Amino acid sequence: MLHKGKHALVTGGGTGIGLAIARALAAEGAEVTITGRRADVLEKAAGDGLHPLVMDVMDEASITDGIAQAVAARGPIQIVVANAGIAEGKRLQKTDLDFWHRIMRTNLDGAFLTIRESMRGMLETDWGRVIVVSSLAGLRGLKGAGAYSASKHGVIGLIRSYSEEHMGGPITFNALCPGYVETDIVALQSESIAQRTGMTVEQARQGMADSNRHKRLISVEEVSTAAMWLCHPQSGSINGQCVEIAGGQVG
Repeated sequence: MLHKGKHALVTGGGTGIGLAIARALAAEGAEVTITGRRADVLEKAAGDGLHPLVMDVMDEASITDGIAQAVAARGPIQIVVANAGIAEGKRLQKTDLDFWHRIMRTNLDGAFLTIRESMRGMLETDWGRVIVVSSLAGLRGLKGAGAYSASKHGVIGLIRSYSEEHMGGPITFNALCPGYVETDIVALQSESIAQRTGMTVEQARQGMADSNRHKRLISVEEVSTAAMWLCHPQSGSINGQCVEIAGGQVG
């Protein structure tokens, strides 16, 4: 098992992409702390190497205390996946500062704080992997979702900066940039689009699938497989990169 004895932490680990990554890491022997705000969701996902921890990435104290608790229970974190986020869109003139701050506090501040606190112990070990789940919107922007796109551009900036800060060391920093993935978020967005446009939910869902180059939704397992590649012991030369998961070349 590639990660036997290692402690991994995955934020937003109770559902979707986060849960798929957490399960893949546990299957390779890692003890995985999965975090989120809903205890019932985390408890449902727990077991087989997955350990639930209620933690709110919008709250610095919650992150600081939560990660300290996880480290005390399972040792220094050597794999951290900053996955927790919200995907909501508003056009520029409908974006007020409260909405902007909520997106940034969750998607950008949350990733920054999760990485910072996880690395306190990681720096004392001889190996580490830091991954953020960004988005294609973090590379090219997304119409009607300026705040979300800016937050996802921001986490890529973190990854590129931290990879330079720690260049030549045993820790790598990379970002996953998927297109539309088959998750509860897509289901909710399909309903929202249908309500706004008069489309059916299925038409809205297909519209998101068509935005991917291969015209289908991406499975969470495809994203988790990419994460596992970045976590492989022989992936040390992959650093500061944005791995596009889009079904084809993205212009």
